[in-house]
Amino acid sequence: MRLRFAALLAAAGLALAACGGSSAAEDPNAPLRIGVSPTPHGEILQYVKDNLAQQAGIGIEIEKFDDYIRPNEAVAHGELDANYFQHQPYLDEYRKQRGGDFAWVQAVHLEPLAVYSKQVKSLQEIPNGATVTLSNDPANQYRGLKLLEQGGLLKLKPEAAVGTRLAAAVAENPKNIQLRDLSPDQLPRSVDDAAAAVVNGNYAIKANLQNPIAVESPDHNPYANGLVTTPALAKDPRIQKLAELLRSQQVKDFINQKYGGVAVIPAS
Repeated sequence: MRLRFAALLAAAGLALAACGGSSAAEDPNAPLRIGVSPTPHGEILQYVKDNLAQQAGIGIEIEKFDDYIRPNEAVAHGELDANYFQHQPYLDEYRKQRGGDFAWVQAVHLEPLAVYSKQVKSLQEIPNGATVTLSNDPANQYRGLKLLEQGGLLKLKPEAAVGTRLAAAVAENPKNIQLRDLSPDQLPRSVDDAAAAVVNGNYAIKANLQNPIAVESPDHNPYANGLVTTPALAKDPRIQKLAELLRSQQVKDFINQKYGGVAVIPAS
């Protein structure tokens, strides 16, 4: 994971060097530069930009990212004013591994984690020795392991937590399931080969994956995706107004109508 972080950060430096524009911290009239995952975050933020932002008196510039590393690096380095792609447990783990000064503003939506398969119709049907793929980022990997445990496929050690990797987290694996971690963007493709894949919601939507065999419960779920900025901008009126818009009834209605109230749901 650390090697992958390092490689992605090197690429991030090249990509972000080309970023321009005024920082919101330097210019109180500058538009907010927000980094997002394309789906659903970018679609939700685009709705806000097109329908709500002008009337609220804020400008928005959207930068799209296909990974989970560069949006935080861009905020930390001042190339972006905020990002909207991650949940609080991921941000906490990122801070532990990479550092950085961030401020969680508020939750916006939840993408329940789900298990997809082309070979079986339930977790119970997964055969002995089969391969199941999960995310290689620590927060979502632990989340995936918990989902498999809730489905009765394995049992985790009492001390297992975010950062406890794969086999080290497992106390009982009666079917000798082969757990394989992949970068989140590779998980949808792994459905073609693995017995099952635990896929992050945004990548499942992008790949048009249908009919999951197990879905994470939304009740008391800590994995809502939200708006993140720097401590210096956390109380900025533009950030506060954007947070208000993202939690507005108009945005909740947009989320429910566009995503059917299943793959993406407004945060409670």
